[in-house]
Amino acid sequence: MNDHVKRGDRVAGKVAVVTGAGSIGPGWGNGKAAAVLYGREGARVFAVDNRAEAAKETCAIIEREGGTCTAHVADVTDKDAVALMTAACISAFGRIDILHNNVGGQGPGRRLEDITLEDWYATMDRNATSVLLTCQQVAPIMADQGNGSIVNISSVAAIRHLNVPMTTYSAAKGALNELTKNIALQYAPFQVRANCVLPGYIDTPFIQRDVGGRKSYEIKGYTSAEEYRAARDSIVPLGRMGTGWDVAYAALFLASDDASYITGQCLVVDGGVTATCPGA
Repeated sequence: MNDHVKRGDRVAGKVAVVTGAGSIGPGWGNGKAAAVLYGREGARVFAVDNRAEAAKETCAIIEREGGTCTAHVADVTDKDAVALMTAACISAFGRIDILHNNVGGQGPGRRLEDITLEDWYATMDRNATSVLLTCQQVAPIMADQGNGSIVNISSVAAIRHLNVPMTTYSAAKGALNELTKNIALQYAPFQVRANCVLPGYIDTPFIQRDVGGRKSYEIKGYTSAEEYRAARDSIVPLGRMGTGWDVAYAALFLASDDASYITGQCLVVDGGVTATCPGA
């Protein structure tokens, strides 16, 4: 899907702010795929990342395909940086129709006894506080416009134990789900919608990243990325992990007018994982 440029008009004329729009390594992360897909479907994209090179790479792809994009560097856990980000988008494009919050990630605090307050606050900041800050800035703009769509990327870890400890991450994503529902109801009178996408096992560069000088798959007890990928594939009823494009297309649906009567919902994108139950 990512190699075939299929242009459409599902968000034509809209301005999409995508946070976490870069990729942590070669390939297609969730945010990078979403930003490019919004561009392919007619949106002007404001691509935000805390790494300039990552934001610029995503923008270059969008522009190479004939779209419009502005790269912006910001730490969306910082209130002042988010205010500057929002002002920069308004200056560049004059409005914001889609806010896509992709920033997140697990912290080291997996087991209860291992959690430090530093772990807890950092994980909450990445996954929930960042969304609070961006929505506080952008939702009122959408309300003044009389229309807008917020798409927050959560995780199935918010609603299901995945047979490994993920204490801080699950708590943060659970908080994100409920934050999203509250925003949806508070801004519904202004025709501003807010929904979550809950990815399951997704094959992105993030799962092959270095953590403290070691590959993430080594920390999990695997000898290669291929072995780790095969183990994750085997968990999924559809027989494979998802891709950043699977997540991006779900987000595109929720962001578009196709979902104009959908708000306060959590859309699971997991190949059937959360429909299963451990056997005997």
